Amino acid sequence: MDFSEKVVLVTGASSGIGAETAVHFSKLGAKLAITGRKLENLTHTAEKCASKPLLITGELTKEEDARKIIETTIKHYGKLNILVNNAGIIESGGIENTSLEQYDRIFNTNVRAVYYLTMLAVPYLIESKGNIVNVSSVTGIRASAGVLSYCMSKSAIDQFTRCVALDLALKQVRVNSVNPGVVITELHKRGGMSEEQYQEFIGRCKTTHALGRPGQPEEVAKTIAFLASDAASFITGAILPVDGGRQLLCPR
Repeated sequence: MDFSEKVVLVTGASSGIGAETAVHFSKLGAKLAITGRKLENLTHTAEKCASKPLLITGELTKEEDARKIIETTIKHYGKLNILVNNAGIIESGGIENTSLEQYDRIFNTNVRAVYYLTMLAVPYLIESKGNIVNVSSVTGIRASAGVLSYCMSKSAIDQFTRCVALDLALKQVRVNSVNPGVVITELHKRGGMSEEQYQEFIGRCKTTHALGRPGQPEEVAKTIAFLASDAASFITGAILPVDGGRQLLCPR
């Protein structure tokens, strides 16, 4: 997989899957633009990259920031080949205790921002015959109690992936998603888990994931790079679990 002369934009690249994806693409020769809310965190990611990426701070839920991200990338590199929609948040709550405020917050970040940034990027991706990789979740495929708005948002991303893949297929723009299981990142703790709750949650991966363990960010990053590469040139509209077999399991 050679991404020389390919421009890759990765959102949510400050940590976790986004950061590892940026680092992995840099090792494969890509020209990178990475986004996040905090410059300090983006700088940490940039220090791990094999080449110097373009750093763009912004809040994706703000339309002016989304426009700035695309415009800055195009101004700097002159084109866009690959968009990785990775940024997302999680919060706990079921139907009895998920407020409309939480629902809106999750959907504004996980769905609306992805929709708008993709819409802005599409003209440039059509020009380059590029592709999009969305970072969804196993919870988009299988239901999970206690994270209702998050599950709904990821299910929406899966359908977004399929529909946009059909919209852009004849223009030779591929659109796919990866659906991670539990991956060792800061996502869940940022979503409200205490350290004790998080360690218990990770421990349960021995039984909730067929492979008996959680995933690592680099395992997802490598799958993203595969889907974005010419090795996947006949794949579009795919919803690809990267979940250690979690979506295969049924409670007994």
